[in-house]
Amino acid sequence: MNEIERKFLVISTEFLSESIRSNRIVQGYLNSNPERTVRIRIKGTQGFITIKGKGNESGTTRFEWEKEIEVTEAEQLLLLCEDGVIDKVRYEIPFGKHLYEVDVFEGDNKGLIIAEIELENENESFEKPNWLGEEVTGYDRYYNASLSVSSYKNWK
Repeated sequence: MNEIERKFLVISTEFLSESIRSNRIVQGYLNSNPERTVRIRIKGTQGFITIKGKGNESGTTRFEWEKEIEVTEAEQLLLLCEDGVIDKVRYEIPFGKHLYEVDVFEGDNKGLIIAEIELENENESFEKPNWLGEEVTGYDRYYNASLSVSSYKNWK
């Protein structure tokens, strides 16, 4: 039930031509406390509730529990969420032996593009596509729960 993930900024839109799938994602937080976030998400036509624990020192590994729920339930729960709903399109891009998920944010986070890769262990090697930029794993402000509270438009 642990998620091992690394995050990177994306420096070009070349990934779009390599994408095999995309989904619009709308998500909100019933609790955005980094110690234990509780997220409600609608991804395409599916609803989810997810609980995540605090990341380890490097920010690479953290507890994650997720359950699919009816999309109508997710819609109702989104109404109870804290302010700052996240709106983004997620693109899936296979590269080497891994799958990158690239989030193109809309709304108050428009202009931010982040790629994530899930790994089997923290030391696993992986290929990096040329559109991958600076690693931001462990930087709190790049996590969705933080973006819901302090949006990208307010960083400048």
